[in-house]
Amino acid sequence: MTESTTLIAPAAAAQKTAVEPLFEPVRLGRYDLPHRMVMAPLTRSRARQPGNVPSALNACYYAQRASAALIVTEATQVSQQGQGYAWTPGIHSREQVEGWRLVTDAVHKTGGLIFLQLWHVGRISHPSLQPDGMLPVAPSAIKPRGEAFIENEKGEGELVPFVTPRALQIEEMPYIVQQYTRGSRNALEAGFDGVEVHAANGYLLDQFINSSTNRRTDAYGGPIENRMRLLMEVVEAVSDVWGPDRVGVRLSPLGTFNDMGDDDPETTFGHVAEKLNGGALTYLHIINPAIVGAIEKGIEPDPGALRMLELMRERYRGTLIIAGGFDQETADAWLRQGKADLIAFGRNFLANPDLPERFRSGASLNTDDPSTYYGGGAKG
Repeated sequence: MTESTTLIAPAAAAQKTAVEPLFEPVRLGRYDLPHRMVMAPLTRSRARQPGNVPSALNACYYAQRASAALIVTEATQVSQQGQGYAWTPGIHSREQVEGWRLVTDAVHKTGGLIFLQLWHVGRISHPSLQPDGMLPVAPSAIKPRGEAFIENEKGEGELVPFVTPRALQIEEMPYIVQQYTRGSRNALEAGFDGVEVHAANGYLLDQFINSSTNRRTDAYGGPIENRMRLLMEVVEAVSDVWGPDRVGVRLSPLGTFNDMGDDDPETTFGHVAEKLNGGALTYLHIINPAIVGAIEKGIEPDPGALRMLELMRERYRGTLIIAGGFDQETADAWLRQGKADLIAFGRNFLANPDLPERFRSGASLNTDDPSTYYGGGAKG
């Protein structure tokens, strides 16, 4: 305890202690962050058409939230093949690079730090979103339950059933990696401070990792060492562009979103975390739906979810970001208990662009409005 701290009145000292973990500075790769509040990646479906190009609206949105210690952008497809939702931005065309430059310039002008999330959806797509109306690709030809969000002939958003994807040939794997390499180079040109590889939420890299969606018998299927091969190749390729101190990875162990599952998730994700630990990443970013539900409902987390969290913390010894359902009190508690190094906030940042200042001052929070999450204009 410093000398100045001992002079604070007891009530003020208690208040200072309560907010201290969240507002403690931290080193992240080559960057010094002023606090530990990350803005989580949030799909908004607001890219300008045609071409899925970020616009001045996107620049305004991110600049408003630049007080986050780190912004991770909405998921951004590395190719047209990687697109799974209408009106989401890409990072594979000249126009998209120029559009993202508007965003990074606006964020940097207000002193912010911003990483681009690199995305390939795999089977979570539809022929209407694919080049030449082709089938979406996946590790195996397994149709997911659920619906794709597409733009119909009237230019309106519409939900349609998923189709059975085409299994990737082993000869195509280098091409998938090349898509991430190109996206990484484009992100560097667009002025980003780093990138996050999206390997969560049932998208392509997650589809390879999980046993329920990967039935391959070649070098990319079977044991977990094979199922995580594509992820490791992508991370290596992206790090060749950015250096390891500006690359993060997002995982969703125990995730069921987009019809996912694994026969032995603790072994699977524990091995992935351990392998990533050896790669000197900037950070590992985890979302755990089982814990999210417990936090939001105010109930005790599922014991399996807690075991998974402890396992990931044990196996990955670098900087760990946790996302999902946190408020100020729970975020402080998790940081204080050493469960995470940074906390990512999503919906709270949507409704409160100045979220760090509101937490710092104890101001009330705006309630988020789900009707404004996707598509539309400036509202929301």
